[in-house]
Amino acid sequence: MILCDTNILIEVYRKNVDVISVLDNISRCSTIVISDVTRAEMLVGARNRREMQILVKELGQIKCMPVQSEISACSIQLLIKYRLSHGLDFHNALIAATAIYHNVELFTLNVKDFAFISNIKLYDA
Repeated sequence: MILCDTNILIEVYRKNVDVISVLDNISRCSTIVISDVTRAEMLVGARNRREMQILVKELGQIKCMPVQSEISACSIQLLIKYRLSHGLDFHNALIAATAIYHNVELFTLNVKDFAFISNIKLYDA
């Protein structure tokens, strides 16, 4: 499984052919998943009811990993460790904790937001 960060889905909606190509390659040999955080961030971006309906339908087709208590606890530890030193924000802490908890690689375009986390695996596109 490969966990996709929110920015990956945003680029898909922007029709970024490079990101779409990488996702096509991933889907041939692995499962693409998202976090509940990514799903929520995408829904917040809906500008009207039509976009909301489209997002709900399309996001429903992607396997979603829920935020469990262990993920929440891990994200708090990441914030304690990295918030002040590296500016880790709450959403990225939850996404990183999801990747760490499930022991999966994280595919993100914002490597700098996660690279300092010692036990995270980042997908190298």
